Parts: sequence; structure tokens; C-alpha cells
Amino acid sequence: MVNKIKRIGVMTSGGDSPGMNAAIRAVVRSCAYYNVECVGFYRGFQGMVEGDYMEMDARSVRNIISRGGTILKSARSKDFLTPQGRKKAANSLSKAKVDAMILIGGDGTFRGGKIFSEEHGFPVIGVPGTIDNDIFGTHYTIGYDTALNTVVEAIDKIRDTASSHNRLFFVEVMGRDAGFIALNSGIGAGAEEILIPEEDLGLDRLLASLERSRKSGKMSSIVVVSEGDKIGKNVFELAEYVTKNLPDYDSKVTVLGHIQRGGSPSCFDRVLASRLCVKAVELLLDGQKNVMVGFVNNQIESCSLVSALKEKHDINRDLLRISDILST
Repeated sequence: MVNKIKRIGVMTSGGDSPGMNAAIRAVVRSCAYYNVECVGFYRGFQGMVEGDYMEMDARSVRNIISRGGTILKSARSKDFLTPQGRKKAANSLSKAKVDAMILIGGDGTFRGGKIFSEEHGFPVIGVPGTIDNDIFGTHYTIGYDTALNTVVEAIDKIRDTASSHNRLFFVEVMGRDAGFIALNSGIGAGAEEILIPEEDLGLDRLLASLERSRKSGKMSSIVVVSEGDKIGKNVFELAEYVTKNLPDYDSKVTVLGHIQRGGSPSCFDRVLASRLCVKAVELLLDGQKNVMVGFVNNQIESCSLVSALKEKHDINRDLLRISDILST
């Protein structure tokens, strides 16, 4: 390895996701293994701007692998959006003698890292941590698997009530711009319909599907709705429309909200975070920069931050076909 890096910083930014602590742990312990100092910046880019950091060693991350959230906290930073704020962040990194940064987050985090690197020639590596799974260059992001399991468990419980009272439940899950959580959890929980931003099924098709289900003997159904679905203004308006046009259904709405972000990460997310972050440290020590590490075909690979931001991670269209078949 070309080890010109003596001190690495790590931060978490954007929405928290289960497994971020496992990622922090992997960065810190990889640094310790390779005899590189490590510091953790609090509250993402805002901590960089303010120079708010802590020295971290192998013992400082003990017992955090199973914890949800992030011990380094996360926050939005209006200061970092300005050239002046980014200049202040660069000065803070210089004073802290940090040679490179590992950024754990989503596309907003990577976009900020890319701009910062271009302006100040500072090496950064991105690690995808978001429950939405909407980052190009990786098949899975840290936190996605745990969020899926949380959603499926919740829907299983909702179905018990739906069956007991012959009700139609609309269950809204996270995914403002991407339907990965809705599509996969919907299939996993046996939902009758799945509504996602990428596929505008239309109100007529939804009504026709629910009517077919009713005529086939189903009086309780689950419709999983991604929060970014375009059919209605919101899930409540959608439920009201269906109730008006299909009065035989007793429609209810459940918004799962932020419970999808919390909880102890799954084994998959812990292992994924560990693999990605060990590789991130090794790439920096090997002289690479401005790339994102990803999980592709069970291997850890890297792509440029430009590609991660420019390209789109498409949903698996075959899952839509499978959903239609199984909802019969």
C-alpha cells in the first residue's frame, strides 16, 4: 500500500440508517490495524465546519456494532452549502491534521463530498448508508436490509388486524424517490398491491385489482405504498378515493414512518458495513480518492463519486411481474 495517509476522518450524514455504527467501528478498527490515526466528526458536515471531532481508537467503538442510529450523530448543514462554509471546513480539517475523509451517507452526502473535494483537492471516499437503497454502484446500501425486515414484521402484524376485521389497509413506507422498500417488502409480506414512484399504475388499475380481489373472496387486503408514489397526493387521499369508489371495503391507513430507520441492524447490514468500510480505508491507503465503495455480485467494488451521483439504480422490473402474479 502507498501509505501517505496518516490520519483519517469519518462522519455520518443525512438520514440515519441501521448499521452506521457498525460502519464507524469498521473504519476505526481498520485504521488501528494499519497504524493510522482516526477521528470522528460529529453531526456530519456541520461538525467539519465547526471542527467538532473526537479522537477514536479501537476501544472507543466497543459494543456499538449492534446499536442503531449513529454515535457520531447526523445533521443537515446549511453552512456547508456555501463556499465560505466549505472553506471553513477545509481549515478545520487542516487544523485537525486530517489527511482524508470517509463519508457514510446517501447521495446528498456524496454530492457534498464531491464538491468539497473538487474545491479543495481533499481525498474522500463514500460509503453508501441509506435505507432507501437508491445509490448507483451498489446492489445494497447499509440499513436497507434491516429496514425491509422492520417493514415486513410490521405488515405481518397489520395483516392480523386486517383479517380480523375484513379491512383494507394502506401501509405507507419510506421511499420518496425510490420504491425498493415498498416493492421488496410488499412481495415479502404478501401484499395485494404495491405502489411505487417508478411505476404509475393509475387509480383505475388499482380499483380494478381490488375489486377482483373482493370478488374472489378477499375482504381484507394490504396495499403497500411508497411515500413517493404518484397516484394520489398522499396515502390518506388515496384511501379516501378507494373507499368512495369501493364502499364494500373498510379502508384504514398506517404510516410506518421513522420506525423503519431504527433498531438493531441485521447481520447482513453489520457484515456489509464492515466489508465496505475496511475496503474504504484500504483504498485511501492505496492512494485512491473520490470514489464510492459498493457491494456488487457479492464482491466489494468501487466506482467514481461522479458515477454514483449521475447514474440511477433501477428497480428489478421482474419483481413487478412477480408481484402481479402472486397477488392473484
